[in-house]
Amino acid sequence: MMKQLTKQQKQFVLEYIRCLDGEKALIQAGYKTKNTRQFASELLAKDAIVNEIKKQLKIQIDSLYVQKGYVIQKLLQIAEFSLEEEELLDKDGNYTGKKKLRDSGAGLKALEALCKYLGFTNTSEDENNYQEAKIITIANLDDKKI
Repeated sequence: MMKQLTKQQKQFVLEYIRCLDGEKALIQAGYKTKNTRQFASELLAKDAIVNEIKKQLKIQIDSLYVQKGYVIQKLLQIAEFSLEEEELLDKDGNYTGKKKLRDSGAGLKALEALCKYLGFTNTSEDENNYQEAKIITIANLDDKKI
């Protein structure tokens, strides 16, 4: 059976999650001690405290849950908008006939984030693992494959 945390220990956990600084959390939770660093370390070494920190973090993460589809959709929208061409204007506001990308940096950053989010990697191992694509046409299909 796990030991119950005191009210002050629970407050320490909440403060620690806010600032990730044991000494500050200790003070904010109302502990009175001369050696805050050592006492904070002792608290953070207790299994019950660590488990409560993990529990509280999980609750916070779960409450922030965002569907993957939403993230992917927004990254695609940012990339598409940023990489669209727009007409260049001269200093008088007249069209010059030239075009530029709206914000190539933001577009590339969104695409990079999308690749990371989807698990695309660019390692030397991946470069050597490409499989040759087989071209399938009606002519090379036999009746058994159809």
